[in-house]
Amino acid sequence: MAELARIEPDSATGEVAELYAQMKKTFGGVPNMAQYLANSPVVAKAWMNMAGVLGQGVLPPAVRERLALSSAEYNRCTYCLSAHTFLAKNVAKLDHAEIEHARDAASDDPHTDALLKLSDAISRGRGSVADEDIADARRAGVTDAEIAEVVANIALNVLTNYFNRFNDTPSEYPEKVLPR
Repeated sequence: MAELARIEPDSATGEVAELYAQMKKTFGGVPNMAQYLANSPVVAKAWMNMAGVLGQGVLPPAVRERLALSSAEYNRCTYCLSAHTFLAKNVAKLDHAEIEHARDAASDDPHTDALLKLSDAISRGRGSVADEDIADARRAGVTDAEIAEVVANIALNVLTNYFNRFNDTPSEYPEKVLPR
């Protein structure tokens, strides 16, 4: 059961109604998660702004979806696993095998694999990373900009993973993926 009150789009007023209008334009609707985040409009804005700005970075959508899948698996967030499995399949156009690899912080593409391995090392080390992990990423051609964005994507994904786990947010996504 969800811990926070759900603010339905039809009953939203003021700043929350404005946020929902922006979400409808950006996402085509108001995700369930956002209807709980909106209990604090500043948190909903932080999520939207961070996701929007990171979408303008050097990491392509397919890589960001893989990072989100890896993070959701590591943090055991079924809502995010369902959401990002759906987005990976239908928006980023990843095949089933690549989605499954991403859950294990891996990819058939060597560069993407290096990004996922680095992200996993950062997450597991809570920010501390062995020199060898950085050297492996650099040997695979990972740039400083990519490293910075990997860290930022981890922060975004931890926000949504922890929020949805705490809240037990009900999923609206058809992909019902359970943690392994």
